Amino acid sequence: MIARQRQEQILQCVQSRGTVTVSELASLFDTSESTIRRDLVELDGAGKLTKVHGGATSLEDEHVLRDLTIDERADLHTAEKDSLAAYAATLVGPEDCVYLDAGTTIRRLVDALAEPRALYVTDSVACALALANRGMRAVLVGGELKSATEALVGPEALETLKNYHFTIGFFGSNGITQEQGMTTPDRNEAMVKRTALEHTERPYIVSDASKFGRTAAISFASIDAATIITDRIPAGYEKLSNVILAPEHAGA
Repeated sequence: MIARQRQEQILQCVQSRGTVTVSELASLFDTSESTIRRDLVELDGAGKLTKVHGGATSLEDEHVLRDLTIDERADLHTAEKDSLAAYAATLVGPEDCVYLDAGTTIRRLVDALAEPRALYVTDSVACALALANRGMRAVLVGGELKSATEALVGPEALETLKNYHFTIGFFGSNGITQEQGMTTPDRNEAMVKRTALEHTERPYIVSDASKFGRTAAISFASIDAATIITDRIPAGYEKLSNVILAPEHAGA
């Protein structure tokens, strides 16, 4: 088996199991542990997984421990994110004051927005620039710039958000569980999310199904605090009345 084929299968294995050890992979692929370590170094360098001591973990599992960078998240569940963003964009009307959270799914939502008369407020530098380039009315909250997610956080951001009354808002979440609700690994981003959501009349969490059943360090909302737009309802969450499927996935 050539290195590229082996690395593709290693990646599939890590994604399905979440975390694997070097010895497990060496046995599975009938090769040396040193070869597996080199493969993991290359895959980590390419942003496909995270190499840890003695093995590797998937980016999805890593996502609840820390905020992945924009580049690390760019290739995760792209088709699902595009379909969710396309549906979410249809919910915005001409009179809306819209809050847009930071994150790759919400960034895709910006590209799908078709309502130029609404007012858009965001803590995301990337979203604000994309809105401005499209001729949309955009307000960027103040605060300290967080490099990993290109989000603005801190007291200035919170004070700005408290002055707004959003008619609709769209948020991302690193984890979603019935017990811990919506979670994120960063306390400063959690405070921004919580404040914005509390000032939003119709809040939506736009998240692919991989976030269900995962818990990050900080809760910013209970699971029933917002309507969740997703592509698939995992087992154990079927009875939630506030979870809806984007139309493209409704018949799946």
